[in-house]
Amino acid sequence: MHYLDVRYEVVEHTADIMVRCYGRTLEECFENAAYALFDQISDASTVETELHFDIEAEGDDDESLLYAFLSELLFIHDSESVLMSDFRVRFDDGKVTCRAGGEPTDRKRHRAKCEVKAITYHMMSVDREAPSVTVIFDV
Repeated sequence: MHYLDVRYEVVEHTADIMVRCYGRTLEECFENAAYALFDQISDASTVETELHFDIEAEGDDDESLLYAFLSELLFIHDSESVLMSDFRVRFDDGKVTCRAGGEPTDRKRHRAKCEVKAITYHMMSVDREAPSVTVIFDV
């Protein structure tokens, strides 16, 4: 399997969900990590992009940027009861900005897979050389 053939893969982990996300650029890796997050919550391929959200997160390094970005997405999911499936990420001076598309959660159309409670720093990694990110979702 070539890493550009898949957005992400689930990596075996004891209790939580660990994913390794790939892309041609680090921005694409962050987009795929966001997709993986929502794909663990529900089947992201069924989510329409009728609503748009502008997300901004800051961090001191790549890992804290990824953590802040995914945590902000999870907060929006929880507080506004929405699912997202389309992400356009840019890095700008220590910040990540994202235009995300999604829709309100519809329990008739969106089958729940699991509840992601939090993003964790444990074993989180960001590789700029061979663009990939690894993150654990606390379920």
